[in-house]
Amino acid sequence: MKQSLHLRQGLQLSMTPQLQQAIKLLQMSTLDLQQEIQQALESNMMLEVEEDSGVQALDALPDKKTEHTDSVTSEGSQTDIPDELPIDSSWDDIYETVLESGAHSSDTVEFESQRSNASTLLDHLLWQLELTRFSERDHAIAVTIIDSINEDGYLISIPEDIFQSLQNQFDDLDVEEVNAVLHRIQHFDPAGVAAVDLSDCLRLQLQQLPESTPYRDEALLIVSQYLDLLATHEQSKLMRKLGLTERQLNSVVALIRTLEPKPGARIQETDSEYVIPDVYVVKQSGRWQVNLNPDIAPKLRINPFYSAMIKRADNSKDNVCMKDHLQEARWFIKSLHSRNDTLLRVARSIVEKQSGFLEHGSVAMKPMVLRDIAEELELHESTISRVTTQKFMHTPNGIFEFKYFFSSHVSTEGGGECSSTAIRAIIKELIGNEDPAKPLSDSRIADFLNEKGINVARRTIAKYREAMFIASSSQRKRIL
Repeated sequence: MKQSLHLRQGLQLSMTPQLQQAIKLLQMSTLDLQQEIQQALESNMMLEVEEDSGVQALDALPDKKTEHTDSVTSEGSQTDIPDELPIDSSWDDIYETVLESGAHSSDTVEFESQRSNASTLLDHLLWQLELTRFSERDHAIAVTIIDSINEDGYLISIPEDIFQSLQNQFDDLDVEEVNAVLHRIQHFDPAGVAAVDLSDCLRLQLQQLPESTPYRDEALLIVSQYLDLLATHEQSKLMRKLGLTERQLNSVVALIRTLEPKPGARIQETDSEYVIPDVYVVKQSGRWQVNLNPDIAPKLRINPFYSAMIKRADNSKDNVCMKDHLQEARWFIKSLHSRNDTLLRVARSIVEKQSGFLEHGSVAMKPMVLRDIAEELELHESTISRVTTQKFMHTPNGIFEFKYFFSSHVSTEGGGECSSTAIRAIIKELIGNEDPAKPLSDSRIADFLNEKGINVARRTIAKYREAMFIASSSQRKRIL
């Protein structure tokens, strides 16, 4: 094989580190951006947070010394006692500073961040178990039963399976012994916990009500034997089997509706999740204004002290390191400005196109895709996709993700277009105002929209309804 040299010309697109950093910051959420900024501040000596001039002005004020002209009348005594006596230690050296209730300082730690971890149903039941007198044997059985309770408060294993799992631990164990411990746990808080199924859960809650509760016995009979008839709204059959009038049956059903089908949901606590909006939309002088949230990222600047130490002709290791840090800091600040500028431009374009939504709600949403914004701002669709991902807008109608304003369109009879978001809002409004005894079917909703000039098929209505977690007309029907 003969070796030779060849020259070839070509074009290759490469991304510079600056461009990669700008793209990375552009697609970050607010939380990720704050973490990235904090990491940059810790790793780059040239970056610092720009402080308010008001704070610096207060720090620059000279201290005023107050002189006490106390007249001494006798040795060791004074006619006027000074307000503060000279001491060697301060109050903060001995006592911890307590946060004032009315303070609004930015350094004040939020109260919710200081609270303990979220409580779970398992912790709540184990806490009650420790407060209840059990023998060592029954305590072990109770722990096994509690471990078999899911987040909704139901047993995921039947008592027979729990008995089989405990036979290796206790030789002379009996099923009745497991059922006895289970019966005691079923009296724990919340009412209805450790139930086998829905009927058992409702029965446990009714049994814990006072016997003088009106229609308690009739409700127990329904949840124990005729729960299927109640689910299918068989009013006539329930009246005939129970011997009740329509008014009495309605009172019984009203009592059952006060019960909790998922008792564990009342105990289960979740940490609050907060969304920090990237932009605020307000109406001023009849026009919608879009402003960036100033709290999402601190203002950064180049540290003047370290930057002044750089010497151009010096090629030492320390000087080269400071030069690199200075260049990285400039790129980082420029990337942040570019991100904020692109974010603001996209938000303003969305608000301009969706002004009807801001005025009238979701029913006035216009169809819009990423290409519409990209063509208007002369940007690539991938850039618009990065900007609208995990970015939120605070509007008078609530906080929405940028992606919420983009939706497909459905043609109308007049040749126009209607947004799928607007169709969902119309469907939700129609179902919310329907008669529970005669709910609207998907075909009837489709006919109603066709009468308004919106061409939507029945299967499309069903798809939108299921996406909003709305049951079918047969499941929404309520006679009782």
